[in-house]
Amino acid sequence: MVIADSSAIESRTRDRVLRVVSQEGPVSIAALVARLGLTETALRRHMENLAADGLVEAREAGGPRRRGRPARAWVLTERGHQTLASDYDHLAGDALRFLRDTAGEDAVQAFAERRVAALEERVADRVAAAGADPEDRAEALVEALNADGYAASARPVGEPGTAGPLTGIQLCQGHCPVQHVASEFPELCEAETEAFSRLLGVHVQRLATLAHGDHVCTTFVPTPTERPSR
Repeated sequence: MVIADSSAIESRTRDRVLRVVSQEGPVSIAALVARLGLTETALRRHMENLAADGLVEAREAGGPRRRGRPARAWVLTERGHQTLASDYDHLAGDALRFLRDTAGEDAVQAFAERRVAALEERVADRVAAAGADPEDRAEALVEALNADGYAASARPVGEPGTAGPLTGIQLCQGHCPVQHVASEFPELCEAETEAFSRLLGVHVQRLATLAHGDHVCTTFVPTPTERPSR
């Protein structure tokens, strides 16, 4: 009988925890328990170890206060995001700097637009198949983005069925394959936001980005007060 190396299992679990925090943060211990199927004791140990390594940090969670230990939600730190970065990130930065220096800013903008055009082409059919409802289309887009390594999620905000400028969906990306490149070349974020608007069929607004030091990229997607008939 082959017994799995406990250190290897521990490492894989640690990676799973880190990626879920990347995808869903700010996220509570209770939510992580439900998501990963681990015990609360095991999750707290993993989070303490990740925090000790500087990969995650705790923030005070929103919502009503309870007696006892203050509610905390976990997010990735800058170092945590860097551990998920790939060599492609650094190579892309070198390539874009070369492009800017030799062909100018317009060439960088053209590259950003071509890059998101390729993304649109990959996901357009999948998003279109979700129907006309922006919420359903956003969920389909999230699935497609996850396949591309963006650690995406969608959360409703505001009161369903009520009119208001803040009623809609927050489309979150806990990891971006070109995060550090985008901090130097905002054209990448701008082109991506415009692509989301085209894919979802509504004007979306980028509220926060990893490239600007936020713990997650957040895009607000407005939704109608009445859902389209299916």
